[in-house]
Amino acid sequence: MATIKLVLRQKPRQDGALPICLRITKDRKTSFIYLGHYLQPDQWDDATHQVKKSHPNAKRLNNFLLKKLAEASDEALDLETKTKHVSAKAVRSKLKPQVGATFFPQADNFLAQLKAHGKYNQYTSDKPRIEHFRDFLNGSDIAFSDISAGLLERFKAYLRTLKTYRDKPMGERSVVNHLVTIRSVYAHARKNGVVTKDQSPFGENGIKIKFPDSIKIGLTVDEVKQLEEAELSDPAHIHARNLWLFSFYFAGMRVSDILRLRWSDIQNDRLHYAMGKNNKGGSLKIPDKALKILEQYTHLKENKDDMVFPELKGCDFTDKFKTQRTIAFKTSALDKCLRNHVAPAAKIDKKLTMHIARHSFGNISGDRIPIQMLQKLYRHSSITTTIGYQGNFIHKDADDALDTVLAFEP
Repeated sequence: MATIKLVLRQKPRQDGALPICLRITKDRKTSFIYLGHYLQPDQWDDATHQVKKSHPNAKRLNNFLLKKLAEASDEALDLETKTKHVSAKAVRSKLKPQVGATFFPQADNFLAQLKAHGKYNQYTSDKPRIEHFRDFLNGSDIAFSDISAGLLERFKAYLRTLKTYRDKPMGERSVVNHLVTIRSVYAHARKNGVVTKDQSPFGENGIKIKFPDSIKIGLTVDEVKQLEEAELSDPAHIHARNLWLFSFYFAGMRVSDILRLRWSDIQNDRLHYAMGKNNKGGSLKIPDKALKILEQYTHLKENKDDMVFPELKGCDFTDKFKTQRTIAFKTSALDKCLRNHVAPAAKIDKKLTMHIARHSFGNISGDRIPIQMLQKLYRHSSITTTIGYQGNFIHKDADDALDTVLAFEP
């Protein structure tokens, strides 16, 4: 008969903490199931197989562990009753769905899937948010049924006490993004059959996720001209400016799409590409100013399917995660160059990044272009997105209304 015990396995994390596991032994063969909790060695009692009372959350954690041990023992007994010959590995396979039906095992599986699907940006954003939730719970796992709207409100209050890497309080947008990540783990758990829709603390009868209004500031026409005309001598600075202007000339084309461009995407003086964010395809006429930029890179062209710009040359595009990571690193370097060198040379005191090219196109287009055409240029899936986005840059009516009210004789 299989024996199941709670143990602290000797495979430490970087901080020295060891994982709490269920150890399954059958016919002298052993298998382990990780329960999503870690302890320092002096917090575990080997004699009683329990968390020591000195641990700040000992009672709750021990209750959780005993519950999992009982569930596992019952499942193992049921399996061995139905099956004459069963291995430790088979018992583990039978038990794992049950013991993984709490938040952090599902969160870890969610992150693993993001990584497997090459979603580097979301992975690197969601992973620290999940760790903040773990820290809020003092390193303990938690059942989905115990995550209430009230607990999430306390989590929000906790996040506001944290400092960012610049030693500033966490912004409200970041706080809300943490809730979005937890909601994503819930959605993942629903797909795995671990929770149902009515168990979610979000939605009509739960906590509401509302993003604060963000301020989008782009360059003006004069500032874009300053950027175009700025005297630059360093090739790296010229290249960063080229990519920024190329993005602007194509209605704020995203940097990830720019870096992926191949010479084969250019046909009949048109640029054909599908936007990586939503896979919406289309083509645009290549403006004369963009043609002049492309001419600066023709000497690097090795074949018709070669990359237009050098950042991703030699990149293994079959590894989506590494490709996204490379794009993130290259974008960070471009943004640093734009902020520290290009903007000062152009006498621009606004924060200059690759993404600001998209805001700048929105700012300059204002309400002069029909919203349906802007949707096409931005490659938005929904016109509602375009209306909301462009609302950041249309000020004329509000400005006129303010002037009307203030246009009185004292």
